[in-house]
Amino acid sequence: MWVVFVLIGAVLAAVSTVLSKAGLKNVDPVVAFAVQAVLIIVIAWGVVAAQKNLPQVGQIDKKAWIFLTLAGVATALSSLFTFKALKLGEASMVSPLERISFVFAIVLAAIFLKEKITWQIVAGGVMIVAGAIIIALAKKAS
Repeated sequence: MWVVFVLIGAVLAAVSTVLSKAGLKNVDPVVAFAVQAVLIIVIAWGVVAAQKNLPQVGQIDKKAWIFLTLAGVATALSSLFTFKALKLGEASMVSPLERISFVFAIVLAAIFLKEKITWQIVAGGVMIVAGAIIIALAKKAS
């Protein structure tokens, strides 16, 4: 079932990229991100409340709070930089380069989470990087 969820997430991420680029036309990227961040907070807490998971917040231990806080900071900074890149570049080039994050995630997961890296994961990572570079170096269609 996780495959279905991740594919839905991927489609929504693509839609988000295109809509964000369209919305950035006359808007500062930091302002645009702030608007989206408010909506993300409202929707996320709305889902937590709807699922009756609010009591779980009090059960989060100190170590998890630290990791979640650092991840939140990294997410916010990542989004701010990506929004700036979208403002300056084409979505069709920015998005693939941003997705090199998958390769960084693979490496970091292997180092810090001790996840196993197989030859298939390495091959896929190489293809992701190669594809992103090919797209980034592509000339604009005239």
